[in-house]
Amino acid sequence: MTRIKSDIEIARKAKMKPINKILAKIKVPDKSSAFSPMGRHIAKINFEFLEKLKKKKDGNLILVTAITPTPAGEGKTTTSVGLSDGLNKIGKKSIVCLREPSLGPSFGMKGGAAGGGYAQVVPMEQINLHFTGDFHAITSAHNLLSAIIDNHIYWGNKLNIDENRIVWKRVMDMNDRALRFIDINTNGVAKNFKRIDGFDITVASEVMAIFCLSNDIKDLEKKIGNITFAYNKNGEPLYARDLKAHGPMTVLLKEAIRPNVTQSLENNPAIIHGGPFANIAHGCNSVIATKAALKLSDYVVTEAGFGADLGAEKFLNIKCRKSGLAPSCVVIVATVRALKMHGGIEKKDLKKEDINALKKGLVNLERHIENVKKFGLEPIVAINHFALDTNNEIKTVLDFCKKIKVDVSECKHWAKGGNGTRDLAKKVVKICKNRKSKFNFLYKDKLKLWDKIEIITKKIYRANKIIANDQVKEQLKNFESNGHGHLPVCIAKTQYSFSTDPKLKGAPVNHEIQIREVRLSSGAEFVVVVCGSIMTMPGLPKVPAANNIKLNKKGQIEGLF
Repeated sequence: MTRIKSDIEIARKAKMKPINKILAKIKVPDKSSAFSPMGRHIAKINFEFLEKLKKKKDGNLILVTAITPTPAGEGKTTTSVGLSDGLNKIGKKSIVCLREPSLGPSFGMKGGAAGGGYAQVVPMEQINLHFTGDFHAITSAHNLLSAIIDNHIYWGNKLNIDENRIVWKRVMDMNDRALRFIDINTNGVAKNFKRIDGFDITVASEVMAIFCLSNDIKDLEKKIGNITFAYNKNGEPLYARDLKAHGPMTVLLKEAIRPNVTQSLENNPAIIHGGPFANIAHGCNSVIATKAALKLSDYVVTEAGFGADLGAEKFLNIKCRKSGLAPSCVVIVATVRALKMHGGIEKKDLKKEDINALKKGLVNLERHIENVKKFGLEPIVAINHFALDTNNEIKTVLDFCKKIKVDVSECKHWAKGGNGTRDLAKKVVKICKNRKSKFNFLYKDKLKLWDKIEIITKKIYRANKIIANDQVKEQLKNFESNGHGHLPVCIAKTQYSFSTDPKLKGAPVNHEIQIREVRLSSGAEFVVVVCGSIMTMPGLPKVPAANNIKLNKKGQIEGLF
């Protein structure tokens, strides 16, 4: 039996081209004004060059989302890379736009996020680890504000900051549950200024969300200045600009804000930039990267984190609302394995054919299809093929999609790269060309925040009741009275279910959504609604991926996946 190569083995054997050759494919000239090399195979595009593209017509935007995640895997990133390679195979100019992976998941449970098999972006090790240092810059900018806050209090607290109402935590790009709650200033010269603080993971930082929703460096600075970091003792909001923190924070992000360009295994361009948490934020790559790609290619393939109830909903209601973007087509990724889990099968039993469980699990796919259509968009289903999928199982999914009149394509990009998505690519092109639907948001800006929450929970999650205490309701009213009622809402809940119970698979209805707290992201311009037990600082699993990551005798990285 032939041994299946690991993702990192496949990536390491890739014949990468110099980055100037990759950029030449999308007509980025080999000039210092156009891009800055970050080594041989990575570059950052310069704003001077992007400014010249503003009048150029945009290409088609293709959003890749998925069914509700399971431990069996769905393969959104792999499918995104495979589809972009497939579009290039059929003669279309395509760029894939992805988020940068976080170190937390890379060393935790999920592993890397650079695709898999023969549908990857490379250099895989660099992308999954420090890459171009963007996350470090975001971490530093965030923590600079934290330092300035405590320094301001130490030197007299001119702004009259209420130490009990500081809403700005510190961050680091690692899963470390021990840092969720910490006591600071317990000793030393600042011991008279004790308070409770804590850490979130960098991808949950509002700076990350702002970074990915800004249109340029000036917009970035303005949004950072609008961050609400605390309230004074009169209950009035205090902003980062009140501390004059927005200037130095922007300086730290000056280089990071430029989009990163790499390549796929098939030497097609990939732009990888930003990576906000798909729970606590909108879970998409940067607006700057997406808009740059739309000027540089005919088809831009981008993904949104987790299932369509989280990632796609936020991409459409938040990112598109803030940027003016609108997708031409939505690809919903599904696997037979994951659908069987939604039908009640345990992971250990997935190797066996089970048509009954598969049919039960198809309700999850159907729900996501219905939800995408509510935005006036036409979805197509991509069946991410696994080696143990049987012909009967694949036929069951194909027949189901045909019955409900939704385009579907069986994809084998993991094993065959772009050749495995030719059919999907052709169908996506057809949808983009014959686009009849008109994209619309799920709710209007002028609605009350509570009404926006209710629309999402009832129309997307199919809940019949929202539970929130008086404090939460009062906070929402305060946000509105302070001028933030027009903002979209970003619901943070488990990614493993339409409900707030991760064990509730399939397509549950008439369940309850319990709101734990609400947070104002006035810089990023959305209101976060925290539901259930979602954490903004994850912990490592009992056996973290880090246990298997090491350097071999050749000095090469092993165990990264």
